[in-house]
Amino acid sequence: MIPTTRLDAPKVARPTSGNARLTEWVPVTVWALLITGVFAWGEVLHRTGRSPQDDLPPLHATARLLTWQVLPAAGTAVLILTVLPVLARRLRWPLLVLLGWAAAVAWASALAISDGAAGFIGPITQPGEYSNGLASIGDHPLRWLATFTQKAQQYPIHVKGHPPGPTLILWGLDAAGLHGPGWAAAVVITAGSSAAAAIAVTVKALAGEELARRAVPFLALAPLAVWIATTMDALFLGVGTWATALLALAAAPPAPSRRRATVCAVTAGLLLGALPYLSYGLLPLFATPLAVLVLARPRWPVVAVVLAAMTIVPAMFTLAGFWWPDGVAATHQAYLATGGSSRRSYLYFLIGDFAVLGLLVGPAVAHTVPTLARSLRHGIRRSMPQAECAYAGIALLASAALVGAATLDLAGLTRGEVERIWLPYAAWMLIAPAAHMPPGRRWLAAQAMTGILVQALIHSPW
Repeated sequence: MIPTTRLDAPKVARPTSGNARLTEWVPVTVWALLITGVFAWGEVLHRTGRSPQDDLPPLHATARLLTWQVLPAAGTAVLILTVLPVLARRLRWPLLVLLGWAAAVAWASALAISDGAAGFIGPITQPGEYSNGLASIGDHPLRWLATFTQKAQQYPIHVKGHPPGPTLILWGLDAAGLHGPGWAAAVVITAGSSAAAAIAVTVKALAGEELARRAVPFLALAPLAVWIATTMDALFLGVGTWATALLALAAAPPAPSRRRATVCAVTAGLLLGALPYLSYGLLPLFATPLAVLVLARPRWPVVAVVLAAMTIVPAMFTLAGFWWPDGVAATHQAYLATGGSSRRSYLYFLIGDFAVLGLLVGPAVAHTVPTLARSLRHGIRRSMPQAECAYAGIALLASAALVGAATLDLAGLTRGEVERIWLPYAAWMLIAPAAHMPPGRRWLAAQAMTGILVQALIHSPW
């Protein structure tokens, strides 16, 4: 029996007229045309020598064709399609959260296995990756941290292009006896896939259990799972989503016990404070926890605890000798020295990055855009029944993530490679199909097919 707490959303999506249904297909057509057009444009740029950095712009990848190798992914997709929508309606909530997480792990792993063992450990062992910077730490992480900015230019590209947090995490795994890329891959996939659970928890806290249940299959069977195994940005995704989920648990009514609220608030603050030390490109992601505060309107003591806890990680890094602004300056220096993504066309990637975002989130998200846009507009105007404000809640969360990604895009900071960089942003947009009337299996199938086609046709170093 499904629990009935916090079922704020209507049990059936609002009926739409024939014209409205036709209108909702327009974004899917735009989605397909945008992706097709951007890849065609990129091929022209590459053939004429104006995009030499990428073989398959706007992706940092190469074209290929897999056939029987994607059978494990196809089988996993069929199993999830058959079982998860049913269990999403019937299973007890805690078990459903764990099942969604397990399904996300299985889906990401099934996609990666089409490349064999290299699909798991290959992205972690690339020459420019974090693991190749571990030797510079040795047995002295504090000494390494204190001299990080001074010696940054000596390190591999991803080490000097990011704060020291990711490299320290891998060093910590190694120091704990979990040696080798296999353990690192397991941690990355587990953490990245946990975003399915964390986002579902957030939706339940802010928009009700029914919409959260509808969202679970789409969170688990997402096209972006192609890049969950095993880019380190998937780890950033896991940290960011759990920070937001714990903030929602601490802030959203009905108020939890004081002890539980404090624990959630402190942990949320710690994780939020850690985000800037994982990637400089995660600052715009704070739009999502801000959306949580707008929706939950928490008591001021909760906000105070979160803000206080957010200072702990920055204080620890600063006391250890790493000054974050100096890290930004060192990364900028490396960017100027190598040319970085500045050699890529700003105009092309301004548009092309959104085509990649379309691949990450899939056609089901595009199909829901008109519904969520109406819900967000009506929610702002307060002109909808209170029960339907839940739709505005998921629209605000998804829109906040989109605003964060668009900020990076407009600033020219993400010219390419957003298939990994935008993972922490794109995952929040996967809740949009929860506005569909269940069961929605055909859109879930479209999501799975998108992921399989991307894996079969594209070889990514991530």
